Amino acid sequence: MKELAQLKGKGLLIHHWDTDGICSAKIIIEKLKEKIVANKTPTLGNYYLTHEELNQCKGFDFIIVADMSLPEENILTLSENANVYIFDHHLGKEISQVFHHNPIIKGENPDEYPSASWIVNEYLQNPINLHAILGIIGDHEHKIKNNEPIYNKINTFCKKNNLTFENLLEMVYLIDSNYKLGDKKAVEKAPYYLLDHTTHQDILQNASWKENLHRLTKEIDSILAESIEKNGDIIMKSMKTTSNIISTITRKLAWKYDQNTIVINTGYFNDDNQLYVRTIDQDMKPMIQKGKAYGFKCGGKKEVLGAILPKQKTKEFVEEIITYLSKN
Repeated sequence: MKELAQLKGKGLLIHHWDTDGICSAKIIIEKLKEKIVANKTPTLGNYYLTHEELNQCKGFDFIIVADMSLPEENILTLSENANVYIFDHHLGKEISQVFHHNPIIKGENPDEYPSASWIVNEYLQNPINLHAILGIIGDHEHKIKNNEPIYNKINTFCKKNNLTFENLLEMVYLIDSNYKLGDKKAVEKAPYYLLDHTTHQDILQNASWKENLHRLTKEIDSILAESIEKNGDIIMKSMKTTSNIISTITRKLAWKYDQNTIVINTGYFNDDNQLYVRTIDQDMKPMIQKGKAYGFKCGGKKEVLGAILPKQKTKEFVEEIITYLSKN
């Protein structure tokens, strides 16, 4: 913890747009207070910073990156003008030129580090709290029940605070509604909302977020009602939407059918497609590395691959993923 305790000057916090990223940001801002003078998330849907965004990151003494596996070239560019600190749990390469706290890439058991919020909270030596837990629920939903040690801690917290698991899920859906509808400003305001509104009821009763969720639920249900394709034992789904819901659709299909699932969204970007893969028990790290080698914006975790890739190269890469999943 000494690294953060010694920070001086003006800080920028870059965080992922989902509940885990937002809750990680809240925990960090709560610790560093006025030292964090700005927070931002990349363009929604991008797992990297554009040239323009990198220029906007200048003028800070330190930069903290939470719950994002930004490309190494992004990190090294940021480190030219500021001290950089990363708190993450995604697969990738350790970047030795900066402070990089990611137990997963150092060989630790991913089950013990189920979210960036949990990693940040432990690093700061905080007691278990709502926001550390919400990051976990956001990344795993009901699947976290299979992780008995972590789920027991969540269950104990819920009993002490008169909460149910369904309450936690609803809070996650409400927080996530901002990015899924493409509201970047709302995403960046969310950590401060959580700082100023500290109870679970403040989340559950947020009128704007509730309206967002109502709109999203209708669209998600409509897409899930559409037909799917199968390639052997793999679920395949193509869709065209301007909402950033590809991870939600992939997760729901994979868990509904208990099968590896590949989803392509052709409607989010003009020149690129969104690709999302979720497996049941297969390791996507080799395909994440291959995607990066091809120059795609690609990342994920053991069971997840997310990528942005040119429309003309999508079919070929998807075929490689199908071949990989079919062989393993």
